[in-house]
Amino acid sequence: MAELLSPAGGWDSLVAAVQSGADAVYMGFGAYNARRSAKNFTEEEFAQAVRYCHLRGVRVYLTLNTLLTDRELPGAAELLHKASRLGADAVLIQDWGVWQLARQAAPELPLHASTQMSLHTLGGARRAAELGLTRVVLARELSRRDIAAICRDCPAEVEVFAHGALCMCYSGQCALSAVIGGRSGNRGTCAQPCRLPYGVNAPAAGGHPLSLKDANLSPYLQELEDMGVACLKLEGRMKRPEYVAVITSIYRRLLDEKRRPTREEQRQLELAFSRSGFTDGYYLGRKGPQMFGTRPENVPEPKELFAEARTLYEKEDRRTVTVDMDCVCRAGEPVRLTVRAGDQWAEVTGPVPETARNRALTAEELQARLKKTGGTAFRCREVRVTLEEGLMLSAGAVNALRREGLTALEEVLCAVPERHTAQPEPLPDAPVEPVQPLLTCSLQKPEQLTQALADCRPEMIYLPVEWLDTLDVTPYLDRTSFCAVLPRIFRTEDEAALREMLVRHRQVLAAVAVGNLGHLPIAEGLELPLRGDLGMNVFNSRALLFLRELGLSTAAVSFELRHQQIRDLKKYLPCEAVVYGRLPLMLMENCVIANSLGCCDVGSDYRKRSAACRCTGENVLTDRTGARFPLMPAWGHRNELENSRTLFLADKPEWRRLGLTYARLRFTTESPAECVAALQRYQGQGDYIPADLTRGLFYRGVE
Repeated sequence: MAELLSPAGGWDSLVAAVQSGADAVYMGFGAYNARRSAKNFTEEEFAQAVRYCHLRGVRVYLTLNTLLTDRELPGAAELLHKASRLGADAVLIQDWGVWQLARQAAPELPLHASTQMSLHTLGGARRAAELGLTRVVLARELSRRDIAAICRDCPAEVEVFAHGALCMCYSGQCALSAVIGGRSGNRGTCAQPCRLPYGVNAPAAGGHPLSLKDANLSPYLQELEDMGVACLKLEGRMKRPEYVAVITSIYRRLLDEKRRPTREEQRQLELAFSRSGFTDGYYLGRKGPQMFGTRPENVPEPKELFAEARTLYEKEDRRTVTVDMDCVCRAGEPVRLTVRAGDQWAEVTGPVPETARNRALTAEELQARLKKTGGTAFRCREVRVTLEEGLMLSAGAVNALRREGLTALEEVLCAVPERHTAQPEPLPDAPVEPVQPLLTCSLQKPEQLTQALADCRPEMIYLPVEWLDTLDVTPYLDRTSFCAVLPRIFRTEDEAALREMLVRHRQVLAAVAVGNLGHLPIAEGLELPLRGDLGMNVFNSRALLFLRELGLSTAAVSFELRHQQIRDLKKYLPCEAVVYGRLPLMLMENCVIANSLGCCDVGSDYRKRSAACRCTGENVLTDRTGARFPLMPAWGHRNELENSRTLFLADKPEWRRLGLTYARLRFTTESPAECVAALQRYQGQGDYIPADLTRGLFYRGVE
């Protein structure tokens, strides 16, 4: 049966999850997790939580799923030591630097690939398994077909998000909160700007085109189990314990009884929390405006439902450990009690029974006293007694024997596995850094590739791989080189087609840009250098070391880093940073333009969009302040949301002093002439300045 995984944002939520039937819980302690504003556990509380859960047969997963800086990694190593020592069953991670750290600090501690890794294809899931990750948490946007394809051939366990809040952007690829407010979703401090009003090609007039309804896959649990899904995750570390109790108990019943929810159970799920109802759109492959909803501020609390749930879990007697006892009481030897729970057992001894002076102890009396497990986590099912006649044992002695036996069994059930931990090896020296970075360009519109741009001789031009079938780059090969950019988001069924494109155009390519693990099997073996792109979320030196070990030739570092943090990275392979352009804020499965304005090409492959497809034109998302965020087309009829302002650093000296090998100019909405002017300005020519410039996160960084 699939594991039911529930949230534990605090002690009460932990109790609610366990008592309501969770097979496992996920929680954070310390500051390094994706819900830093949740009531995360202290070390002492975490130890108590692990014991509470393990006694009742519930697994505990620690969330360490954020991007960490070099200064934070020693703290993360200590956290991994503690998690291993306290008996955590696994740790969820996002940061490849944390992966590299964990293999040294706690090599026997299982690691799970968080959904923040943006794993959404079979190739990516298999590569994660090859790297030793025992479970892959898939992107929430996948359909039943996508999930089934991954489950069939992935050697790691597969976890699927079953219930709760959906982000508009693919997890791990969102920078909206970071760029506009300095609160990074990749660092656990997202301010949820996607829940605010926006307008599509119009002022923000109350519409919420980025606010998805909560997911609810309760009708499909048996189907998911049949696919081979190992774990079903319920979201809600920021929600009340009563909410956790309601959804966990309903999903528990559905799994145990192998059925769909009743109308009343669906009503209770909606009462517990929803945004204008629920959606199963991604799972069914039915995207569109019907997937969106909001939650009014004045929604009344379901007091009766929550009170009933609270009454049930607060007793803490719904989740007990069934035990059987064997007691041997013979003359002349200490009484012996064996207590068993499944295949686990403990044995204790008590006093030597005395010869009865009046009435002898009976087997029935001994059984009755041993069965009294009230006030503990145990429930006695059967007591087998071997009792010689004519013996006496006081009630106090029997009670003490029972208590000692249950305590001994508890120690067995809560025993922490023996695991090796070590101090991570010091980071090795890095190669000597270059004095001046070479300029590269990335393009988002075919018309941006011009003779004039090539004449400026950028070191490399990044082009979407799908352009190569229709765009001839050979006239420019004597002045620059080209790197094919694989789409950040695609599907397992696209892997072969994408590789064929690379094969067809290999002769005109100098490299391939890879942004997630799923790109590696597509690009490997073609004898083209692999350049790490922004989707890899490089935030620390250990991540760079990992990418070097993975065989990449260069790496783009996160634009959420301050310039000092970029400067101080140990550059184990040539590094690149974005120094100009609109920063990518969201990559969305749901086409915002089609949802709001309609589109003739919805459902078609991005490569086959008609010329009339309005989603490829100039479209913007406008917020309440009037800021206009361009919406750019992306592979698969998806959207990429760009920042409303253009990062501009040409007049600042710091970008040249970061030890970068490459500095990227990211062209999105610019005209061909503006592309040339911007590149020339970074080469020290002209006076180009964008009208809407920003310094981005270069100086202020993120929380």
